[in-house]
Amino acid sequence: MSTRVLRHAVFGSNSLLTNAALALAGAMVIAIAAQLSVGWPVPMSVQGLAILVIGFCYGSRLGAATLMTYLGAGAMGLPVFSNGMATAALVGPTAGFLYGFVGMAFLAGLAVEKGLARGVVATAICGAVISLLLYIPGLAWPAAFMGKSAGALWSGWMAPFLMGDMIKAVIAAMVVWGGWKAFGRKVA
Repeated sequence: MSTRVLRHAVFGSNSLLTNAALALAGAMVIAIAAQLSVGWPVPMSVQGLAILVIGFCYGSRLGAATLMTYLGAGAMGLPVFSNGMATAALVGPTAGFLYGFVGMAFLAGLAVEKGLARGVVATAICGAVISLLLYIPGLAWPAAFMGKSAGALWSGWMAPFLMGDMIKAVIAAMVVWGGWKAFGRKVA
């Protein structure tokens, strides 16, 4: 199982210190990605791309731990969320997506560990499905706490972002498989 995860090929070690350093580094990458937006007319952060790459590279447990580290940094008041937001974002309109990111990283890592994400195409498909699953907690939050209707959620919270999510899944797959190629390893 562990030979399928890129972090083992790169670092070899599974020590607590290595994992803690990787979780902190990954949380920093996600925080930076949350501040970068691309696209028009609806700008999208590249945060989802970073989360997929981290999940695919770190594996399920370390991927989820990295996202919990990221959420913890925001809970402590660090401006790590989109637009420099911190603690307030954890109860704001997009909080469901923030909490869903933990599951997103976990599922990406699990897909690699279970051999579902083997090759660029299969990894991209896994990334696309996982990105779609993020909408469950992401849309449940504003539906429950803001009274948003299904139509409003579809038109304003989901439809404008679907194409970008699919593109990010493909890019994540290419990044991960480029990493495997760079390190000259085949997935077991």
